[in-house]
Amino acid sequence: MTGAEKLVLGTVQFGCRYGINSAGRPDAKAVNDIAVAAFSSGVSLLDTSSAYGESEDVLGSCEACRPFGIVSKYPKGGGGVAEAFETSLRRLGRTSLYGYLLHHFDVWKENPGIWDDFLCLRDTGRVSKIGFSLYSPEELDMILEKGVEFDLLQIPRNVFDRKFDTYLKELCESGVEIHVRSTFLQGLFFKDRDSLPERLKPMRKYLEALDRCAADNNMGIHEIALNFNVHNPYVGGVLVGVDNVAQLRSNIIAIGDRAVDPGIDVAETALLNPVNWN
Repeated sequence: MTGAEKLVLGTVQFGCRYGINSAGRPDAKAVNDIAVAAFSSGVSLLDTSSAYGESEDVLGSCEACRPFGIVSKYPKGGGGVAEAFETSLRRLGRTSLYGYLLHHFDVWKENPGIWDDFLCLRDTGRVSKIGFSLYSPEELDMILEKGVEFDLLQIPRNVFDRKFDTYLKELCESGVEIHVRSTFLQGLFFKDRDSLPERLKPMRKYLEALDRCAADNNMGIHEIALNFNVHNPYVGGVLVGVDNVAQLRSNIIAIGDRAVDPGIDVAETALLNPVNWN
């Protein structure tokens, strides 16, 4: 699988304001147009969560979203897994899902037995793949040490953030489908270098290094960041979020035949997690 077929359309912005450069939530027509353009370009999966505001409801009411497979997530405080899953199905207008992830690792850490409920969903055919949305390798280590059976994993990965890379080959070869998010570091790569918030000013030197890499390779930031993930052989899905069709098409056009690694090492690793930006 290569090119646009590797893209997974993230839909958090359909349900709530999201990202450092967000233009706001697209309306119903814009969502429909995005879905039509995505599917016709080879995109086949949507990523959502019951924690993404009205995202599941928006997808459920969008006729153009019907042909897509859907990955949703079980949130913290979601009650019983089976009940939360059925609520998501109802909102999405589906009878089954492609994937269902545990959205917050602390939920499993506090109650590992909850995973039996995920296994039951998969074993009864309600969902094809189950897994975790993780933020740190330490979380993955805990799951692997416990021998937890999963077949879908979502993690952050971009040209600044490679902390999971040592796991990718083994996971992929063991049958785990790997989806990566934060390809553009929630839009930080495109933020004006002179307008960075105080908290993010330490990132300026790395962003400028990325600018130099793009110029040296006659590529845009967009191309550098997207192809870095798309062309990784162990990555099965690359999440991208868009506000309109033009942004989607820009992503698709940016997919080329080569990937460039800028080789940038960020010392301020806490700033690679947008949770720490506020």
